[in-house]
Amino acid sequence: MATTHLIQDLLDFIALPDTDDAAFNVMALRLFAHQVRHNPAYARFCQSRGRTPATVRRWQDIPAVPVNGFKQLTLSCTPIQACERVFMTSGTTGGDEHKGRHYHPDLRVYDASMRRHFADCAGPTPIRMAILFPDEAALPNSSLAHYLELCRQEFGQPGSRHCWDLAGMDEAGLLAFLRNARAEQQPVALLGASYSFVHLMDALAGLNEDFRLPAGSWLLDTGGFKGRSREIPMESFYAQLSQLFGVSRERCLNMYGMTELSTQCYDRGNAVVPSVKRGPHWMRTRAIDPLTGQSVPDGERGILVHTDLANCNSVLSILTEDVGIVGPDGFQLLGRAEGAEAKGCSLAVESFVQAARA
Repeated sequence: MATTHLIQDLLDFIALPDTDDAAFNVMALRLFAHQVRHNPAYARFCQSRGRTPATVRRWQDIPAVPVNGFKQLTLSCTPIQACERVFMTSGTTGGDEHKGRHYHPDLRVYDASMRRHFADCAGPTPIRMAILFPDEAALPNSSLAHYLELCRQEFGQPGSRHCWDLAGMDEAGLLAFLRNARAEQQPVALLGASYSFVHLMDALAGLNEDFRLPAGSWLLDTGGFKGRSREIPMESFYAQLSQLFGVSRERCLNMYGMTELSTQCYDRGNAVVPSVKRGPHWMRTRAIDPLTGQSVPDGERGILVHTDLANCNSVLSILTEDVGIVGPDGFQLLGRAEGAEAKGCSLAVESFVQAARA
């Protein structure tokens, strides 16, 4: 486990209003040194690359672990039996043995990261919320279930509730929530998985009723469709949401998150898609060529790599399988890697596993 001083310094860092790249670099190198010292699989991988605390001087040079490495190896600085929570990826095929695991000794850093950035990006809050996703009791290993419970607890007004469980949508509960909002003319927020919104729109389509929400309402979706609903092009998805609920597309927010990260990114609405996602000051994103591992210039297509300081117990830098473009204001998500890009990601996973097990 990271020392008490290191964790407290990280929490203080997250609490700052902003930081520059030099301060980010100092904290990243401290955490990198800790992870090489206490995370054996990651240490072997870094040593195979000749990247150690003695040689790395920039956060950009911290070796990135392919996201699928979390399925292959245990990546934790703390013995896993001492970890308070383990979040698991939501793969739709195979059993738990095929899911990636992200271990957390406790949730202080994760929760601080979520609260701080959500407060800056979503709103207005507090607000009455309907959660379109099962709660933590139903899905104790879901990072999204925990995230949405934090939303409700920290930013939700009385009357906020989950309207979804493992059996699916609580249609009666959602209809009552929406009708009450209309009757009281008090703004509300709907938050949940993207596919849940598709099911909700389908359920409401056959009802001859006005479901436009009061002024000040907003929506937040995340996660895409993942074969759990009919696929909708993102342009049509947000157009339909905006029309049905009477919420401008600037207030139809999307959260980009991953089980393997401890920080989320948000856009400023989806008036134009793909939107620009932004991380907080304790996270940096760059795009790379997966075949060479080298960063590509801003504005060029590449595979996204996120360096998240809140990932203090696992690894700071994650090589995703997401294609995107990085610019001065954030990054645009273009889709999943295909063709040569996908091959490059697969080779990166194979190389990582071989080195970490050597």
